[in-house]
Amino acid sequence: MSLTQALLGLLAVEPASGYELTKEFEGDLGQWAWQAAHPSVYPELVRMAERGLVEVTEEGPRRRKTYAVTAKGREELRAWLQAPWGQGVVRNEQVLRMFLLEALEPEEAATALRGVIEYAERNVSTLREHRARREDEPPYGRDALGQLAAEYGLRQYQAMHDWALWALDHLNRRRTAASG
Repeated sequence: MSLTQALLGLLAVEPASGYELTKEFEGDLGQWAWQAAHPSVYPELVRMAERGLVEVTEEGPRRRKTYAVTAKGREELRAWLQAPWGQGVVRNEQVLRMFLLEALEPEEAATALRGVIEYAERNVSTLREHRARREDEPPYGRDALGQLAAEYGLRQYQAMHDWALWALDHLNRRRTAASG
């Protein structure tokens, strides 16, 4: 995925300024799905306009521009959303740490796994609160789709939590077997 698809998706829901789009990335979107900072959003919008994916629909005070997705941009977004799901670029720091736990002494690995458990518990709790706050929202629009993403994140962190509990138990059983 790229910043282009994220911006097209946001603009497909409603036109927005670069400032408003940046604020989206500072909220739930940036916390749980895709991070993008102010310095990357504005140049990307310019490139997208040059490619005909978005257009400026309004210019306000202080050079504020409101962008909307074009038919070409909507077509590109739809093609990306409907393309077969693939692995994409893999850069998952948590999974890398899991692969490398063997480099630690057993007690250090156990401490690291307890950290994973605490981290996952915090995120599960946060996402459950998020879900509860949004239960009564209408089943359409950006917020409804955000609920789908939040549920995905909740289940992912729950799986991480369950795995870490299993891994800690597995590590403890291996240590017991080796010492006894």
